[in-house]
Amino acid sequence: MTEFISNVTFIGNGIFITLQLLFGGLSIGIALGILATILKYNGFGIFFIDRIISILRGSPLILQLSFIYFSAPSVLGIKLSIVSAGIISFGLNSFAYISEILRAGIKSIPKGQFEAAKTLQIPNYYMWKDIILPQIVRNILPAMINEVISLLKETALISTIGGMDIMRTSQTLAAQQFSYFMPLCIAGGYYYGLVLLIEYLGRKIEYRSEYVKN
Repeated sequence: MTEFISNVTFIGNGIFITLQLLFGGLSIGIALGILATILKYNGFGIFFIDRIISILRGSPLILQLSFIYFSAPSVLGIKLSIVSAGIISFGLNSFAYISEILRAGIKSIPKGQFEAAKTLQIPNYYMWKDIILPQIVRNILPAMINEVISLLKETALISTIGGMDIMRTSQTLAAQQFSYFMPLCIAGGYYYGLVLLIEYLGRKIEYRSEYVKN
C-alpha cells in the first residue's frame, strides 16, 4: 500500500506540467481562433488564414511539436524550453480547430443581429464582445469541451521530447520498477480524473449559460 501511494505521488508530480500545457495551449488557441474568426468575417487575410489552418490540421501534432522544438534554434536562433515549445505547438494546433468551431458558431447567429448592430452604429469591438461572442460561446460550448478534452490527451506527446508530464513520469517509474502495468494504470487514472473534471465543469457552465439565456 505504501509503495502504491508513493507511485501515485511520484506520477502526480507531472500534473503541473500537464496543466501548464493544457491551459497555455488553450489560451493561445482561443485567442488566435477569435482573432482569425473576426478577421475572416470582415474579409481580411482569408486565403492566408485558411492556408495556415489547412497545414496545421493536415499535419501530425507530433511533427509540429518536433519542428518547433528542434528546428527553432537553427531557423530562428531561439532556444525554447520543452514546456514553451509544447505550449506553442499545442496552442497553434488547437487554434486550427477552435477557429473552425467558431466559424460554425457564427453561422448559427442570425444575420439580422449584425445588420442591427451596424444600423445602431455599435462599434465592432463592442458588437463582438457584448453581442456576438457571448451567443457563439453558448452555441459551441459542447464542441469546445470536446476540444479541451482532446487537447488534454494530446499533451501526453510532450513526453516524446522529454517533458516530465503525467505520461513521462509514469514511463520513468516503469523503467525503474521494470513493470509498466501499475504506472500506466495510475497515469490513466489521472487523465481520466481530469477528463471527468472537465466534463463536470463543462456541464456547470452549460447549465448556467442556459439559465442566463432563459
